[in-house]
Amino acid sequence: MNRNAKEELNFPYIRDISFTESNAPSYFPPHWHNAAEFSVILKDGCRYRIGDTVYDLNEGDLLFVWPRELHEVMDLPSKGSVFVQFSSSILENNRDLVSASRFLSSFHVIYAKKEPLLAHELKDIIYELKDIYDKNPYFPETKCKLCIYRILLLIGEYVMQEKKDSLSSSSYSEASWEYVRSACSYIADHSTEDISQSHVSKVIGLSHYYFSKLFKEYTQMSFPEYISRIRVQNAVTLLSDNKLSVTDCAFMSGFQSTTTFNKVFLKLIGCTPREFRKLHR
Repeated sequence: MNRNAKEELNFPYIRDISFTESNAPSYFPPHWHNAAEFSVILKDGCRYRIGDTVYDLNEGDLLFVWPRELHEVMDLPSKGSVFVQFSSSILENNRDLVSASRFLSSFHVIYAKKEPLLAHELKDIIYELKDIYDKNPYFPETKCKLCIYRILLLIGEYVMQEKKDSLSSSSYSEASWEYVRSACSYIADHSTEDISQSHVSKVIGLSHYYFSKLFKEYTQMSFPEYISRIRVQNAVTLLSDNKLSVTDCAFMSGFQSTTTFNKVFLKLIGCTPREFRKLHR
């Protein structure tokens, strides 16, 4: 992935969520960002690329771009789509979604002609979110995030239903998924401690080798990458408290050195912890 193609997103009105209706460009070169981006297609003849795959979309279709996916707006008629963008933390702090990321990350389109009821229901929720976003009623962040989770739940249930024929294969079972869920729960609860992959594998009752293989297959991340993401999310919260130094935030979030903290934070968020604090002060 070309890091120079990274787009820095701001969420000016509601934390972690933005909605775009009238300013969608007719063309936008290949880029990526830490947020997810879900689009409702309003006109025929829209064309997008995600990775190496081109999607030709028509009115009523929905497109799903997941965090850190390289994507491109190839051709979009005027007012051809609306889209909501939301922080990856909404996904990465939810253990159900992390454990299902193996399936979600490869799912990008719902075609209205194939799934008219589901497409209509998802479109309605996105416009419900837009209405909350525009009117800014009491508890707008909570209401918008509830809409996001309703969307993710519908997508997740659909994807798992689509995959049901392969769920009994040797690469998947209810038991193996439960192992991963248990591991994600334990990591989340103990992320500020000095825990290792071998320790977590013992806690859930698997060999180190098998756990490593299973965890990466399901979460699409290695154990070090996953726990680093959890710790960075811990740090993002801590950095909002100006009484804490950046060093305090590093150690309190679970990192064992400020060097590692700064390096991982820059890689995942796109700026240093100090820059992040200045931007979000």
